[in-house]
Amino acid sequence: MPESKPAGDKIRLGMVGGGQGAFIGDVHRIAARLDNRYQLVAGALSSDAQRSYDSAAELGIAEDRAYTSFEQMAEAEAMRDDGIEAVIIVTPNHLHFAPAQAFIKAGIHVICDKPLTSSLEQAEQLQSFVDNSGLLFAVTYNYSGYPMVRQAKEMIAAGQLGNIRLVQIEYPQDWLATNVESSGQKQAAWRTDPTQAGMGGSIGDIGTHAFHLAEFVSGLEVSSLLADLSSFVDGRALDDNAHILLRYSNGARGSLWASQVAIGHENGLRIRVYGEKAGLEWFQEEPNQLCFTLLNEAKQIITRGSRAAGLSANLASRIPAGHPEGFLEGFANLYKDFADQILSRRDKKDSDISNSLVPTIADGVRGVRFIEKAVASSKAGSVWQSLD
Repeated sequence: MPESKPAGDKIRLGMVGGGQGAFIGDVHRIAARLDNRYQLVAGALSSDAQRSYDSAAELGIAEDRAYTSFEQMAEAEAMRDDGIEAVIIVTPNHLHFAPAQAFIKAGIHVICDKPLTSSLEQAEQLQSFVDNSGLLFAVTYNYSGYPMVRQAKEMIAAGQLGNIRLVQIEYPQDWLATNVESSGQKQAAWRTDPTQAGMGGSIGDIGTHAFHLAEFVSGLEVSSLLADLSSFVDGRALDDNAHILLRYSNGARGSLWASQVAIGHENGLRIRVYGEKAGLEWFQEEPNQLCFTLLNEAKQIITRGSRAAGLSANLASRIPAGHPEGFLEGFANLYKDFADQILSRRDKKDSDISNSLVPTIADGVRGVRFIEKAVASSKAGSVWQSLD
């Protein structure tokens, strides 16, 4: 494992994928820079050698640390005294496992985009590698970084809703309402291709976000599900719409709707949680507000940055109340929290991740298990499948 510089130095960061024209690569780089905790110093940014070099040059990465493959990068960086301490993996789904494994073997912490892998077998194998390595591994379910999502989680954990009865989650979009993948649109092409995306279409791309958010906010685990997956666009190999019934570990019930053919919806992630005492609702397109209603009382609107917000929300907020804060800052909160864990390791302090708000390798595995069980349920005629 690379030697660590003094704790005052920024965390040395590398990236796999995310080169020129890659939207999500820019998102991760902005998020990592926002709190000035990281410095991007190395990258294997594209499978095309020239594009990888050109991308690295644009980002100010030294020529000798612009690599043509993740294998070359993992080996070289592990040998340097100033080698990277963490790597970001932002490739298509089927290219998550191999680089993650390589960097774990090289003794380097990993930040991986979701879903974790394209198969459950790979996900569980990767978890075994991580558990045996003692390294840190984060999966960027970025909505868990939003202040009012953390506010909702805190309120539920404090018992303000009482025993949870219902958890409703939906994530509708419309960008795949037509066969845009046939036009060569890069993002659509790989997300609708089973060889690159895995067995889940909408459930892999956005359904896993919804599934993680439901468990993150409620503090409950889904014990079983029943799924009805559809491919409405002619010729599409993967699902573009999913209706899923959920049963939770405490006996609560819920449903999950994920769709990329719901015309009129841009990024309509919404969660509603109802307990015996109260209910709450959060909507991603109005991220600074949380609706909370006690039984037989008027609805309250809790806003980010206000006095009514709790500790978790305030710690995740950067600017005063009334100013918009959302997508990039949510990612940045995960990077900030992950930096705290890395710096604790640098200083040889305890870094117990059991209470961390950063999604872990275990969360990543649950997301892949959710995909496989949903597909199995739908293929079997929509029957209940256990997630235990």
